[in-house]
Amino acid sequence: MNRLMNRELILLLSVPLFLLGGCNGQQKSKEMETVKADPFKGAISKPLITKIYTADPSAHVFEGKLYIYPSHDIDAGIPENDNGDHFAMKDYHIFSLDSIGGPVTDHGVALTVKDIPWGGRQLWAPDAAFKNGTYYLYFPLKDKKDVFKIGVATSISPSGPFAAEKEPIKGSFSIDPAVFTDTDGSTYLYFGGIWGGQLQRWNKGVYDANGSKTDLKNDTAPALTAKVAKLGPDMKQFAEQVKDVVILDEKGKPLLGGDHDRRFFEGSWMHKYNGKYYFSYSTGDTHKLVYAIGDTPYGPFTYKGVIMLPVMGWTTHHSIVEYKGKWLIFYHDTELSKGKTHLRNVKVTGLEHEADGTIKTIHPYQQ
Repeated sequence: MNRLMNRELILLLSVPLFLLGGCNGQQKSKEMETVKADPFKGAISKPLITKIYTADPSAHVFEGKLYIYPSHDIDAGIPENDNGDHFAMKDYHIFSLDSIGGPVTDHGVALTVKDIPWGGRQLWAPDAAFKNGTYYLYFPLKDKKDVFKIGVATSISPSGPFAAEKEPIKGSFSIDPAVFTDTDGSTYLYFGGIWGGQLQRWNKGVYDANGSKTDLKNDTAPALTAKVAKLGPDMKQFAEQVKDVVILDEKGKPLLGGDHDRRFFEGSWMHKYNGKYYFSYSTGDTHKLVYAIGDTPYGPFTYKGVIMLPVMGWTTHHSIVEYKGKWLIFYHDTELSKGKTHLRNVKVTGLEHEADGTIKTIHPYQQ
C-alpha cells in the first residue's frame, strides 16, 4: 500500500481551508507548525477503543445494541511495502456498546488465522450479518498460496466465537467484504480492493501472480471497480455469477481510471435511505470516502460526492448504520499511534443526509 500522497500533503489537507486562504505567509507558517506538532488537534471524535489497535470498522445493530467488527492491527515489525505485508493481522476482536459515548465492551478473540483450515496469513477487514438465528462473519484472508479469498464463519452469538468453514467462498477473491441485507430479505456481498488487495490480478477471471500491482495508471480506461454477488440461502456461497459495481459520472459514463478523486479503490459499504441504495467506498490514493446512489443493489450507481475528507494515515475504511433514529459513520485514523499507518484506531461520528438525499461532507479535523 504505497502512499502516493506524502505525509506533508495529508497534513495540509487536514487544515481548514479558510485558515490557509485567509492567512499571510507568516500566519500560514505558524498554522502548519501547529498542525505538524499536533496533527490531531481539532479531531471531531476520539478513539473508541484504546487498549488495542483497531481499524476497518463494520458496525451493525444486533440484539438492540451496536456491534463493531474491526480488523486488529498489530506491530509485527514488518517493513512497509506496496503489498501491505506490514498489515499482518492475525485475529479479530468484537466490540459492543449500548450508546455512543458509553462504555465499549471487548468480547475478546472471536476468530484467529489458526482457526481457519485453508488460511495462510493476513486477516484483513471483516463484516458480519444475521439470518435465521445464525450470525455470519465474512473475512478476507490469504490462502496457503498467498492469494486473498473471502471466507465465512458462523456463531450463535453476535460476539462469537466464530467457527470457520473448511474452504473459502467458491468464486471469491480479493478483500473487504461488505454484507447488505435488503428489506426483501435478499443478502448481497460486495468486495474488492486494488493494489495489495489483488483485485487487479483477476482481470481475466483467474489469478495472475505476475499481474500489475495496480491499475492506477490506466487513466483512459474504465476504472477497475468493486464486485457484488447475491448470497445463497445458506449465506455461505454465491447464488450467482459475480458482477461489476458500475459507478457512473454525472453524464452517465463509467468513471475512468485516471479519475482518482472519484474512482473505486477499496472499502465498499452499502446502506439504504429513502428507498435509494448508497454505495460508498474509499478512493485510496486520494484518501477520501465518497458515495454513489442507485435504484437497485446492483446499480448502476451515479457518483454524488464526498462523505469524509482525508484522515491521518494511509486511507480509511468505514461503515454507515442507523441506530436509535440517528445515522452514524464508523471510520479510523492513527491518533493513538501518532500517525503510524498500520496501527490505527476506530472512531465514530454522526452522518447527515440532506433534504435532497445527498450526504453532508464531514471534516474529520475541523477546528
